[in-house]
Parts: sequence; structure tokens; C-alpha cells
Amino acid sequence: MTVTVLARARARQWPLATAAAVCLLSFIAFWVAQRLAHVNMLDVMVYRAEGETVRAGGDLYAMRATSANLAMTYPPFAGLLFVPLTLVGVPLMRTLATAGNLLLVIALVQLSLQLVRPALPREELWRRTFWVAAVVIWCEPVWTTLRYGQINLLIAVAVLWDLTRRTGHRWAGVGIGLATAVKLTPGLFVVLLLAAGLLILRRDKGWNQWLRTAATATATFLAATLLSALVLPYDSRRFWTGTLFESGRVGFAEETANQSLRGVLARLMHTDDPGMWWAVTAAVLGGAALVLAIRAALRGDKALAVVVCAVTALMISPISWSHHWVWCVPLLLLIADRVKPVWPVLLPVALAFASFALWWVPHDPGRPELDQNAGQMVLSAIYPLTVTALFVGYGIRRWRRSRTA
Repeated sequence: MTVTVLARARARQWPLATAAAVCLLSFIAFWVAQRLAHVNMLDVMVYRAEGETVRAGGDLYAMRATSANLAMTYPPFAGLLFVPLTLVGVPLMRTLATAGNLLLVIALVQLSLQLVRPALPREELWRRTFWVAAVVIWCEPVWTTLRYGQINLLIAVAVLWDLTRRTGHRWAGVGIGLATAVKLTPGLFVVLLLAAGLLILRRDKGWNQWLRTAATATATFLAATLLSALVLPYDSRRFWTGTLFESGRVGFAEETANQSLRGVLARLMHTDDPGMWWAVTAAVLGGAALVLAIRAALRGDKALAVVVCAVTALMISPISWSHHWVWCVPLLLLIADRVKPVWPVLLPVALAFASFALWWVPHDPGRPELDQNAGQMVLSAIYPLTVTALFVGYGIRRWRRSRTA
């Protein structure tokens, strides 16, 4: 009997051990591929320069770093967080940044699975986490995030950690608040939480988790911003009164890497400033998508609400570089879980994020994106077009269901 029980236990462990081994091999291959590609980890070098500027008492928003002459674009709180990067040498910093981002890939996948399938048994959760992580590490947003040493995975994990906590968890909201203090776009989650929470309050006549999380996130953001103002008063005043509105500091709107609506319109109109066309389009699409997310929240479909909110923030932001789209991971898992039949939808969406198609168009110095033809415009708008198609398809499906109900 004991031998039989042990044999069964080992048989159950093998799938998990196999998944972990495949994930490890995939990560090792990824690390080798990035080294062979001579990635420069440009952004983490900028973060280090920002931390050094804070330590030296310099002007954060006058700073320029690396051969690309890149400027500080985040709120001052980010500069405080980057100070630890200055405490180690550059080679070790790059190694730690890569290793940390690989661990964050696992965290992102697991939290995304918990969001989509909160009742998964622990062993099954880990098994799926390893299998999915082994694959998504090769998609363009994740590859590019590690190539530059970006913080996108950390931001996404902080947000998802909040939104997958049990009801009543006292710290839910801290991650969103800190993420918003570092990079403002996660603030749209606070809007979602507040709007859904107020509507639920009106319906159920009681305080709820959505409002509690929104309040914690807001308080955390304000505390982090106040701390920054106390430590870096000049930089804080300069950012909140001027630098915040200088979108040109981030880069040219028409760059193919800019996978936001503004980038699509800039390339479509052959201009670096689509002006009111972008503002109106972003307002209409953002408003419609946010309504969709709020309705999903009211139905208790948190996974759909969160994913719609995330991709909406990317779509309406003035600049959303391709590596910001690491939110494709929960998006793909949501499609895999909800859509039947799954492959006609999942396969093209997965190919869109894995194909690197946006880099197939001319994008060398000289701003060739201002002269794209129709085919190049489609390729360089692949992420917004994919998400828009999903939004339209979902809207048609809901409309048909309401007519037959």
C-alpha cells in the first residue's frame, strides 16, 4: 500500500517537475539569446543615471543619459526608487535586472492565472505557470522589456497583486498606488475601482472591496508623491507644473514602437502631432472601453474588467512603447479561458504579440515612419488593431446575446 501511494505521489509530481524544467531551459535559452544579441539594457542605464542624479542632488529633469541622450520622464518618486541601482557595479546591476525580470515573468503569469482562474489548485497553478512562462518569455513585449531592462513587469505585477488579493485584504491597493506614483498610467485602475465601487455601493448599500482598494491606492499614491516633494521639492514642482505635459520628452509620437492610438494616428496622418484627432479618438474609445470594464466589474467578472482597463490605458496613453504591452499575458490567458472555440481567436492574437511584426517596417534614424504606406501602417499598428478587433468582436457578441435573451 505504501509503495502504491508513493508511486502515485511521484506520478503527480512529474508533470510539475517537467514544467519547471522546461521553463528553466526556456529561460536559459532566452538569456543566451539576449547575450548573443548584445542587448544594451539602455533603460536600466537611464534608471541608474537618475538614481545617481538624486544622490548627487542634481536636476532630475535636466539630466541626459546614455549615448541616446535620454531624459527622465517618470515622476520624482521613481528617481528615489532607482537610487539602489547605484550601489552595485554596472555588470552586476544588469545581471540582477535580468534575473529579477525573469522572476517577474513567473509572477506575472501566476497572478494572471489567479485573476482568470482564482480556484485553481496550488499544484495545477504552478504547473500552468511554468508552461505559460516558458512560452510568453519569447513574445515581443516581454523580450523587449528584458532587452532594455524596463520596469513594465514590475508595474504589472504590483497592480495584479492588488487585484488578486482576498476580499478584505488590508494591503490591497498599495501596489496600484506605488505603481501610479512611479508611472502615471496605472492610475486608470483607480478610476475603474472608484467607479465600480460607487455603483456597487449604490446597488448593495454597503462599503465594498472596490472602494476599499481605491481608497488605499489613492492614499498610497499621495503619500509617495508627498514623500517625493519633501525629499525632492524642486524636481517635484518642476514635474507637476511643467514636465508632466511635455510628451515630446518621451519620444516622437510616430515611432513604430509607439503602440498607442496617438502613434497610429501620427503615422496615418504623416505628422508628429495628431492633435485633437487623437484627443477625440482616445476619449471616445477610452470612455467606451471603461464602460465595458465597469459593467464587467458589476457582473463580478473581475478578470475581464482588469484586462480591459489595462489595454485601454495603453491605447489612450500619449506614448505606449511596445514593451509596455506585457499586459498581453493576462489578455491571452483570458482569451484561452473564455473564448470557445478558442484557437480561431487565440492563435492570431498570440501571433500578433509574438511576431515582432511592428519591427518589419523601416524604423531607422531619419523618422521614416512619417512616410509609411498602407501595409506598413497596418504592421506598425498591430497591437492597437488587435485589441480594437477584440473589443469590437466582444461588443457584437454581447449585442447578439442581448437580442436573443
